[in-house]
Amino acid sequence: AWVLVGFLGQSAFFSRWHAQWNYSERQKKSGIPVIFWYLSIVGGVITLIYAIHRKDPVFITGQMIASFIYVRNLMLFYKQPSTS
Repeated sequence: AWVLVGFLGQSAFFSRWHAQWNYSERQKKSGIPVIFWYLSIVGGVITLIYAIHRKDPVFITGQMIASFIYVRNLMLFYKQPSTS
């Protein structure tokens, strides 16, 4: 079951690249949609849970730091003025 949790986290994390690629193709320029950051948080937290279960301090530290960065990027995204 824990291996499935790990794969779920990695799948959510990987799907953010698919979202970014689709967004950039639609915009006809490179860009990062807000869903990228949500998928980063979901995938990162699930992967963090898996890393805690495995008791891997390197993996835990990396995922914890990355999660703060993803949340900060969302804060910056919602803080910017609307372009509409």
